[in-house]
Amino acid sequence: MPSSAADPIYDDVRAQILSGAIKPGSPLRQDEIAKRFGVSKIPVREALRRLEVENLVTFERNKGATVRQHSEKEILQLLDIRVALECRALELAIPSMITSDFRDMRQLLADYAQRTEVAQWSAMNARFHHMLYEPCGNTLLLAMIDDLQERLGQYLRLLVSTASGLERPMREHDKILEACEKQDVEGAVGMLRQHIEATQKEVAAFLRRGI
Repeated sequence: MPSSAADPIYDDVRAQILSGAIKPGSPLRQDEIAKRFGVSKIPVREALRRLEVENLVTFERNKGATVRQHSEKEILQLLDIRVALECRALELAIPSMITSDFRDMRQLLADYAQRTEVAQWSAMNARFHHMLYEPCGNTLLLAMIDDLQERLGQYLRLLVSTASGLERPMREHDKILEACEKQDVEGAVGMLRQHIEATQKEVAAFLRRGI
């Protein structure tokens, strides 16, 4: 498909939304974006409409475009989908795990335990989960998991990490990895399910407090 003047605008705004650089609820002023890119409002509007289709931007009458805010219900539903996708990926991955996989995951968890910043926990948590599922060999399933993480975006991933803290996830990561090393597929998948569901409950409580 040929590129258009909207493409770089779409790429830039999308990346900023997903990274959390532009927060949920923030206005996206078309005149300012057009000036920054040196274009008319037409490609800006096209880019924002494409982002609207992806549920990243909303248009409101007399207000214009804003970064979409996920409701509590939507966030918890995304975590529900995590349970289904990631448990299946782990189930497929365990039989294919090799010694170097366990060594690398152990090293990551050791580094993880030394981190103090929420952003670092969030990034290393995502990396650990990716390493758990990578041996599954199902590229479509892995792409769906990555897409879900992208839909959550950095802002929501940080919210999840803040709600969960460090101690409980770290303890559960260790137990899941131990079960994987023992080739205990049922035990590891069961613990992963509980792990994500515990996160879901913590996030729900966190959101109810109005944070």
